[in-house]
Amino acid sequence: MANSLSKTQRSGLIFAFIGVLAFSLSLPFTKLALKSFDPLFTAFARPIIAACLAIPLMFIFKVPALPRNLWRPTAFTALGAVFGWPILIAIALYRTTSAHVSVIAAVMPLVTAIIAVIMNKKHPGKSFWVASTLGTALLIFFSLSRGGTSSADLLTDLIIIGAVIASSYCYVEGAGLTNYLPGWQVISWVVVISLPIAITGAIAVYAATSDQYTLQLNAVLGMLGIGLSSMYLGFFAWYRGLRDFGVAHGSQVQQLQAIMTLGWSALLLGETVTLTMVLSAVGIVFCVLWALSNVNTNKR
Repeated sequence: MANSLSKTQRSGLIFAFIGVLAFSLSLPFTKLALKSFDPLFTAFARPIIAACLAIPLMFIFKVPALPRNLWRPTAFTALGAVFGWPILIAIALYRTTSAHVSVIAAVMPLVTAIIAVIMNKKHPGKSFWVASTLGTALLIFFSLSRGGTSSADLLTDLIIIGAVIASSYCYVEGAGLTNYLPGWQVISWVVVISLPIAITGAIAVYAATSDQYTLQLNAVLGMLGIGLSSMYLGFFAWYRGLRDFGVAHGSQVQQLQAIMTLGWSALLLGETVTLTMVLSAVGIVFCVLWALSNVNTNKR
């Protein structure tokens, strides 16, 4: 596959992988943060922490004002990346387990590809869809093997589906913005324009819940990790990867996220790795390579 890729595509694939690597830390960091913070507070605090890095960088590199024609897509990207996914997932986690959430969220790479095809009108080809669907099925099996069959009501499942759609949409919309701005400027503007709502929400939630938690150092470090890695630095690479490799194909790299998260969870949280999980990982890697193998044999 590597020989059939252009230099830009190879670079895009590497950046997409780096972005997913950063995103894979989100769950372990969130688990640490929840020891001292309410789930909704972690959702609102993410863009605030990211903005603490984004604003100085924008001043240092003298980023010009956001063009008026980009306000709308930037706002829609923020709705998905800053509020949609984090808040809906926080609500879902109030109602069910993270394992159950992971079963439904496993469809995100496939949903991202579908949204990309609808919005960009670029069709990857039949073998891509077969590989993507098979990879999604393996991801669901992988999640079920971790205990994702816990009871949850229909409303909870609809909330998770809403979170998946919000996240997938923001990936596609944000990748489109990289045609006009570098990826790091896209996510910088996304977190900056979100600050009024994020600050208000964070203050309200913290005031209502702070007396229920005891501040712990590892929780603070987890909270910082969510804001700096998952909310900001990861998008530097992710948006660049989606732009250079193509959203539909690039999004399939995200199938590896569950496997990476498992590795981080075992390393940082002491979670157990089973043979079923390892076999699922091998199958998922195969499906990703299959989905990416036809990148230049079909119309993107």
